[in-house]
Amino acid sequence: MILRHIRLHMIVLALTLMASGLPAVAQQQGLPPAAVTVMTMQPQDVPLTTTLPGRVLASAQAEVRPQVAGIITDRKFDEGGRVEEGDVLYTIDAATYEAAVAQANAAVAQANAQLKSAQKEEARLQELQSRNVASEQALDGAVAARDIAAAAVQAAKAQLQTAQIQLDRTRIRARLSGEIGRSLTSRGALVTASQAEPLAVIRKIDPVYVDVTQSAADIIAWRRDNIGTRLEDVPAEVTLKLADGSVFDQIGTLTAAEPDVNEQTGVVVLRMQFANPDKLLLPGMYVQVEIATTTAKGVYLVPQPAISRDRRGQPTAMIVGPDNVVEMRQLSIIGDHENDWVVNGGLNPGDRVVVVGLQKAAPGATVTPQEQSPVNAASAPAANE
Repeated sequence: MILRHIRLHMIVLALTLMASGLPAVAQQQGLPPAAVTVMTMQPQDVPLTTTLPGRVLASAQAEVRPQVAGIITDRKFDEGGRVEEGDVLYTIDAATYEAAVAQANAAVAQANAQLKSAQKEEARLQELQSRNVASEQALDGAVAARDIAAAAVQAAKAQLQTAQIQLDRTRIRARLSGEIGRSLTSRGALVTASQAEPLAVIRKIDPVYVDVTQSAADIIAWRRDNIGTRLEDVPAEVTLKLADGSVFDQIGTLTAAEPDVNEQTGVVVLRMQFANPDKLLLPGMYVQVEIATTTAKGVYLVPQPAISRDRRGQPTAMIVGPDNVVEMRQLSIIGDHENDWVVNGGLNPGDRVVVVGLQKAAPGATVTPQEQSPVNAASAPAANE
């Protein structure tokens, strides 16, 4: 029984070795070299991008709070709808404040009457003093009484203005144009001035902000490559990927960067701005932002299917030499660009990389290369076909 298993294992091993050497065996048997598709590599400058996680924020937000105390008598808006600055959102029972305005009006009228009386007294004493009938002291007293009465009128008018402001505040208005959420209070509820709990929240969501975080190490590398340029001054365009994997149809811009590093996480907060005409982006959404970080100079773009990894995890590619003999080459990858890997080591100008027919391109095999243009590389079939 044991001998049978040993024989079976040896047969499988022999078949495996025979399959791996098919290209070489085929050539030894006089068959023509296998055809493979190659792409000739030339160095170029490639913009590198990085993908950063972030959250959507409203570009402006206002919490609706009462500025006077009272009972809510009505709600004037539709929850989840749009409101304009100045719209009345709630009304508060105004009876007490109307009474205060009436009282302040009466105080103004009383102060005006006292002022008129003081002015008449001053005029009378002026006439008497001109005929040397009244004393200077009496005239001075009349002038002082007139001034006091005039000041009382100003004070009464200020009280009236304050009462009128309080009355106006019984109509709670929107201080921001935007989308208003659900009402957090109801008719009949007692509210107080500057209470902690808002009555509702208004958010401006066109445009929106997206705050992302980038490591301090990446920021340092960027600043070394762009000495004298502030990150927020770069007219960088950014793209946005939504939670469902789709790409947002609006292009955003980098508008601001925090001038400090978070001590606990070691990251810098970057702010992007996106137009949001369809209101698709909502505050709190998780998104991913793709932003250009630097430009890699003298690198090579290799189609991703053309690169595999060896047992140690090192990226490798099959290169067709001048005599059409295949060799395996270890590469150094620094990132990706669309459907290509960005390679900065292991390739030389003019190297021909096998992009289609890898199973026919064993190291040491002679092949018949056919050139593929870089334009069609992205639509080429898988490299191992």
